[in-house]
Amino acid sequence: MNILYRETFDDGPGGWYGMIDNFQGIKPLSVRDGIISSYAPWWIDYNHAPPGAGYLHLLMGLYTRGPLTEAIREYGGRNSFIEQNLPVNFTNLTLSLRLRGELDLRGAQMILLIQGHHDGVTSGWLLTGRPIPVTLNWSEPSIQLSGNPDLWTPLGSRAGRQDYYRSGNLATTLSDVNVNIYLVLFPLNVVPLGPLTGDPHVLRAGRDYPVWTSKLPDGYIQVDTFTLQG
Repeated sequence: MNILYRETFDDGPGGWYGMIDNFQGIKPLSVRDGIISSYAPWWIDYNHAPPGAGYLHLLMGLYTRGPLTEAIREYGGRNSFIEQNLPVNFTNLTLSLRLRGELDLRGAQMILLIQGHHDGVTSGWLLTGRPIPVTLNWSEPSIQLSGNPDLWTPLGSRAGRQDYYRSGNLATTLSDVNVNIYLVLFPLNVVPLGPLTGDPHVLRAGRDYPVWTSKLPDGYIQVDTFTLQG
């Protein structure tokens, strides 16, 4: 297979970033000795609460196309994927990582998320049929980004955000991942802390009401190499 993209983080984050929340935006990830790290606690992404796919933690992401904000450029550094104008057709590519970590998953799994913008809305898909294992010692798992819809879960949208997020078409998104990719933890067990007035999925978990953090994933992951081959 031909290597289409490889990031070793030897020269910094390579365009990769973390998330604070919807309002404060992105945050820098820790990079040391060619290893990028993401540590709990992580933001509860409520943008896809039911009737969407559910809640998730965004561990680390990479934009595949610009333009990029000033914050993305400063925190993520040079993005070789965009600079080289690499193809965004991910259909049947193989993703390989060299990674390690300690995760108390509490029912979640680490999943690849792809997002593309088509017909005025952003469509996201989770490769739930091929979760990525995380071990204490370095390992090198590989997964294929098959076009089989049985392997994917559409991200969808929470109430009130359908103008921005919709499920869209898997084949279209997979062949044109023109927004970003993420490593995420999904699904999350979001439980309100204390009495709640209103629908917990219409309200914003972690912003409009506190949640039991003890029921959310904890730990860290470290990635040494991220490769796309086809």
